[in-house]
Amino acid sequence: MSDIVERSWDLQRRIEEKTRHIGKGKYGRVLKMARKPSGEEYVRISQIVAIGLILLGGLGFLIYWLFEYGSDMVARAFG
Repeated sequence: MSDIVERSWDLQRRIEEKTRHIGKGKYGRVLKMARKPSGEEYVRISQIVAIGLILLGGLGFLIYWLFEYGSDMVARAFG
C-alpha cells in the first residue's frame, strides 16, 4: 500500500515540476497579455476570415476553371 502512495506522490511531483515552467518561457509574456475577445471583435475577426476563405476559394476555382476549360477556348480562338 505504501508503494502505491509513494509512486503517486512521485508522479504528482513530476507533474508539478513540468507545469511550474508554464508562463515563464519565451511565450509567457504573450500568455499573460492574452485576453478573451469581446463579442464585437469576435464577429469582426470571423467576417475577415470568411472573406479571406471566399476569396481564396474563388481564386482556386478560377485557376481550376482556366486549366479545365481555358485551354479549349484558346485552341478554338487560335485555330
